[in-house]
Amino acid sequence: MRAFRDGALDVLVSTTVVEVGIDVPEASVIVVIAAERYGLAQLHQLRGRVGRGAAASRCCLVVSRESVAPTRLDVMVRTNSGAEIARVDLELRGPGDLLGARQSGALPLRFAEFIRDGRLIEQSRAMAESWLKRDPSLELPDSAGARAALLRMLDFGFSLGDIG
Repeated sequence: MRAFRDGALDVLVSTTVVEVGIDVPEASVIVVIAAERYGLAQLHQLRGRVGRGAAASRCCLVVSRESVAPTRLDVMVRTNSGAEIARVDLELRGPGDLLGARQSGALPLRFAEFIRDGRLIEQSRAMAESWLKRDPSLELPDSAGARAALLRMLDFGFSLGDIG
């Protein structure tokens, strides 16, 4: 990596470790093989490894013939906005499991949709935080419902670290 950064090497072949904290302004081309295997947000991060200097840059996303990814990857061609890419990724893959390890799929929300009801979800979070400031141990009688819901989550295998 040091030799690439210092210009002694013209090409770096790497895993996605280049996404994390690598800053080589002279890097001008990145080729991502099997781009259909990555989330849009990660592809956006990888694309950001090039084009930091004065030279024109290119990001080439290589997909397999059988892949349906070109439709999904069209957003990478349309925009450089991380917020827009994250919105499309969320719409297509779902939010996954916010408290666990699943990286895609629908949340088990019964009354809200993650994208459409973002404001409602934020208001709910603020109310929950306010409640926990008043009763952090959920011991008051008014907290019985929240306490029961928390216990059900623990029964489903969540740990307190996952929840809070």
